[in-house]
Amino acid sequence: MNRQVIFVKRPEGLPKMDSFAWREEAIPTPGEGEVVVRTVYLSVDPYMRGRMNDTKSYVPPFALGEVLQGGVVGRVVASRHNAFAEGDMVLGMLGWQDYSRVNGKHLRKLDPSLAPKSLALGVLGMPGLTAYCGLLKIGEPKAGETVVVSGAAGAVGMIAGQIAKLKGCRVVGIAGSDEKTQYLKDECGFDETINYKTESSMREALRNVCKDGVDIYFDNVGGSLSDDVMQRINKGARIILCGQIAEYNLEKPDLGPRPQTLLLIRSALMKGFIVSDYAHCHDEAIHDLAIWYREGRIKNRETIVHGLEHAVDAFLGLFRGDNIGKQLVQVSDF
Repeated sequence: MNRQVIFVKRPEGLPKMDSFAWREEAIPTPGEGEVVVRTVYLSVDPYMRGRMNDTKSYVPPFALGEVLQGGVVGRVVASRHNAFAEGDMVLGMLGWQDYSRVNGKHLRKLDPSLAPKSLALGVLGMPGLTAYCGLLKIGEPKAGETVVVSGAAGAVGMIAGQIAKLKGCRVVGIAGSDEKTQYLKDECGFDETINYKTESSMREALRNVCKDGVDIYFDNVGGSLSDDVMQRINKGARIILCGQIAEYNLEKPDLGPRPQTLLLIRSALMKGFIVSDYAHCHDEAIHDLAIWYREGRIKNRETIVHGLEHAVDAFLGLFRGDNIGKQLVQVSDF
């Protein structure tokens, strides 16, 4: 049978288990031009929380009663599409289920010899592309500048900080545990780190590690933490709005400080982006990221939960801060 995770209730605030249900169906068979993919890895991403709201955004909301969707690396088990053969490893936006039937035009064939298969959902996938395009195309880092990354131990933040180091910047990472901050310094080469959960004053902590101010802020978090970083921005600073995970589960709009005056008097740029905005740069990004990874200049870490039955808890764990690096669910063996 084909087990499926079904989205059944729009959450208010932090999602709970009652927003999800299980369903079993027969394993599908492909029609003309289709393939059936057995799920190997599911990607678990914070942006999925936004799709659970019935509001207009850059992607349509998840439909109630339907299989939850996300990035998937899988193996073709049946094909009626000329470009795919049984056994091919593929990448696509597929269902949270054991098997997906999909038109071949929505899949990309992977070359397993280039890198570990899971990296297509991490360093060489959406998180890596997001970090690369956001930092280099918006931030335009210059050697010697100070870059601050919030959510720095997440899949995007970890890569963004390492790219900044490759460009000669001084990098400060903000994360939520001593284990995470130690990893960022010891393995990823960050110059300074802050555990925001143990600091009595983030403004004071930022003052201590950013004595010359902040030139680039790669913002994955938002909320009051980002308000504190904004107080340290230099003239000509670039603020890259990548994610706002501190805001995703609020039941009412957050009324925080207004940044316009700071942006004005410091001639600063604040720009939000979605990785698809930079589709024209994706080939360049994957090329560079693959080289940096193979040369050991970018370190990668994954948090892998085993079993489709644990996928929802892995998603909820994003908001508890359970993961270091990319959060994945391994559903089956290769």
